[in-house]
Amino acid sequence: MLYVVAWPLLSEADDTALRRLRAQYHSSEAEMIGPHFTLVFGAPAEREPALREALATIDRRPFWFLIDRIARHDHYLFAEPSDGAAELTELYDALNPTPGPVPFEPHITLGLFARAAEAEQVARIVGRQHLPIHGRVEALALLQRTDQGLDTLLTVRLE
Repeated sequence: MLYVVAWPLLSEADDTALRRLRAQYHSSEAEMIGPHFTLVFGAPAEREPALREALATIDRRPFWFLIDRIARHDHYLFAEPSDGAAELTELYDALNPTPGPVPFEPHITLGLFARAAEAEQVARIVGRQHLPIHGRVEALALLQRTDQGLDTLLTVRLE
């Protein structure tokens, strides 16, 4: 499976906080990948040439984002940007010519919970303790999931 992610540049304190939250509440993924915005999720391997081509044609400067909301969606805990959301959506649209079954909402996944009520409770606590978070997106990466984890196939710097 292939993925395209936008890597957020964060302050050391914010990066540490997000990594700790992911380690605590999304441990199955936290060791494999740090905080990120997923732009292509689980594409088949045969899409690799098209994704490489789409990434090569991205013409976007680096951009700032502001995470000012921690939200619960079903059993997931997400950090959602306000500023920068439009830019992330444009990148998503450029990399996904056919819309998926669920509308794209830019986010960093922080946790997966057995109960939605638990996710809601943690969302309120995390929001009070860690917001706002400012960051910058300067690079995108094409990743391939393997039995050992994730391999980076291509990194594209926004310029």
